Amino acid sequence: MKGFLFAAACAAAVTAGSTIAYGQAADLEGDEQQGTKAKGNDLELQEIIVTATRRNARLQDVPLSVTAFTQGKLSEEGVVGYEGIAHLTPGVVMNKPTQNFNNFTARGIATNGYGANLQSTVAIYIDELPISANGNSTILDPNLYDVERVEFLRGPQGTLFGSGSLAGAMRILTKKPDLDEFDMSALVDYGLTGSDSLRQRYNGMVNVPLVEDKLGLRVVGFYRNEDGYVDNIGTGVENSNSLKDWGGRAILLWEPTDRLSVKLLASHEDSYPEDSSLIDPNLSEDRETRYSERPDLFTGVLTSYNATVDYQFDGAHFTSSTTYSDFDQQFFVDLANTFAFTIPFRLDAAAYDKIFVEEARLVSDNTSNWEWVIGGFYYYKRRDVDFAYRASDEFLSDRGLTGLPNDTYTQFYNHTNIHELAGFGELTYRFSDKLWVTGGLRYGGTKVQTITEDGGYQSNYLTAALTGYSGPLAVAPVLAAEGEEASASRFAYKGSISYKPADNITTYATISTGFRTPIVNARAGAASLNDPTDIIIPDGASSDKLTNYEVGLKGSWMDGKFTANLAAYIIDWKNIQVQANRVSDSVQFATNIGAARSKGIEFEFFMNPADGLTMSLNGSFNDAKVTDLTPEEAAFSGAVQGARLASPHFQGSALIKYAFDIGDDARGYVSTTITHVGSFPGLFQYVAGQPGVEQPTYDYTESFENVNVHVGYEKDTWSLVAYVQNLFDDHSITYVHPEAFIASRYGTLRPRTIGLRFSYEY
Repeated sequence: MKGFLFAAACAAAVTAGSTIAYGQAADLEGDEQQGTKAKGNDLELQEIIVTATRRNARLQDVPLSVTAFTQGKLSEEGVVGYEGIAHLTPGVVMNKPTQNFNNFTARGIATNGYGANLQSTVAIYIDELPISANGNSTILDPNLYDVERVEFLRGPQGTLFGSGSLAGAMRILTKKPDLDEFDMSALVDYGLTGSDSLRQRYNGMVNVPLVEDKLGLRVVGFYRNEDGYVDNIGTGVENSNSLKDWGGRAILLWEPTDRLSVKLLASHEDSYPEDSSLIDPNLSEDRETRYSERPDLFTGVLTSYNATVDYQFDGAHFTSSTTYSDFDQQFFVDLANTFAFTIPFRLDAAAYDKIFVEEARLVSDNTSNWEWVIGGFYYYKRRDVDFAYRASDEFLSDRGLTGLPNDTYTQFYNHTNIHELAGFGELTYRFSDKLWVTGGLRYGGTKVQTITEDGGYQSNYLTAALTGYSGPLAVAPVLAAEGEEASASRFAYKGSISYKPADNITTYATISTGFRTPIVNARAGAASLNDPTDIIIPDGASSDKLTNYEVGLKGSWMDGKFTANLAAYIIDWKNIQVQANRVSDSVQFATNIGAARSKGIEFEFFMNPADGLTMSLNGSFNDAKVTDLTPEEAAFSGAVQGARLASPHFQGSALIKYAFDIGDDARGYVSTTITHVGSFPGLFQYVAGQPGVEQPTYDYTESFENVNVHVGYEKDTWSLVAYVQNLFDDHSITYVHPEAFIASRYGTLRPRTIGLRFSYEY
């Protein structure tokens, strides 16, 4: 905290503050960009238009907390994934064990950063496709090149974005083709992490008007090849967590009339980290060492197709968005630390998601005092998972364990079907230009069912291996079974009142709700074979409930040279879905416990005190803890009354940037960024089922400051940026894994990286 305050006082940081209210403009009646760059050293003052309320609106007028990032700011700061977004958004923490294994925490709504078996509390969208899933699933960290903008909505968004937006929603909005101008761009980034890890990033875009004003095509491609920086002493591989990520998208836009447009999108991304980035701080002083007997893999291949039809009626705009996607993923992890590596114990879970999403909505034009949005949403997801629990051929041979077809001692297959159908709407009445009220409502139903398929088998390998048995194993088939169908129907609502005491100031008060889908435990009713007195797996977890009470102020002064966004909130979270582990066999299950309360304030300040000089500061103070818990719930979950949730008390960023002219046609700038995240517990303190016994994995993250420096040169259509990320080579612990089955359970900041970034636009 002292380091952060000192750095802020010295104004030594760059954050998203300059993107909060500035960066890219749009016409309120469409997506056409407008605004002009100021001459000389004046700041480019362009107001951001967001679509967080499903209509184009000035950020200053939206009665909720939104941070928006334009493509220019993302490229300038080298933000290519979730971690950079989280570092620059107040009230948000990125729980990132490794690449493609991500969960956001917003406003303190998290019991741990892993969330195994539980739907994420922050919904992640690429355009209209929700890609967030359960906490112990691979979640793609998508490429962010050539996006229109990224919007992070804080607080529950249940009325417009449905289940999973319990604490917020992040939207990645891709750019559509320009029908008038040929356009192309490229960005190349070379970096060196540590002394020997090369980072290469290549991005390109081509926009071609095929028929002027009628038909256009935009194609984006990208490739990342990044050497790792963590040594795995178990596999003997140095820099084992290397990453290869490639893909692209093509968007075809057809506008045959002024009223009708049809957009077709196809995208593909293949992300392959070669090992986990989690480390064990006890293995080396530099915190760049891990141990597993084989690589842990969290890979993802996402292919999506979307068709969006827009039609402008007299008085209202209609949008239909239809998306189909395939997401193939690997969740391969070494579990042998469960038994202190005395026997091999590995899980290969290969999952295959097929998702269909349809949303249709009608949005009124801003032509009267009444404004409204009405729509329908349908979501279907089938997830097939092939589970293979594996030993090793060497161990089976050495111990004389026979009877298996290979080193897989248990294998089974299941699939889960998820259906969600909802209708939603919002209605705004403007008493005047200074006062308006908004109400929103969503009603929907969700059904979830898991089915175990024929063809698998199970064995007594674990018991035999742990007791020293030698000989043939008992092998039995896994029988097909239909799990209980969980269903829930519920309302989500929002109400707000907005008042402008002056043209440059907007105040608001909002109440909003969020929820998650119910969870069915695949092994409900099962007793432990290792300890029959241990917890019987419950049926599952019903939907939790969350209500957010918020007041805020957004304003600008001195002709936009100073802006401020302030929000204060109280969140009541009841019937909390939690993840627990059975002690005797580490089986995970979901259940519900009492209630918690999160209280906090968020702030975003932007200053332009002199030509070329910009400064900003943003952050959040939060207090989130368990407020209601029965003794039975405490024993079940490991929580206690007053237990702190998994979020920092303070998190924030600050900036200074100075831009200056170089001759008549070039411009340079120097900027420095600092991000501070406070320490927080990685999980509840006590062992589930053993009240008062502290979890052996219980630990806190470490408070840290991450400093980035950029020096840039811009001329005409190209720019060159030299940068240092993590200037002081901080290796603080940023993530604590809550479970003991892996030996290396800690995430850290990426070590110091020095690089050059070249971009070109035509």
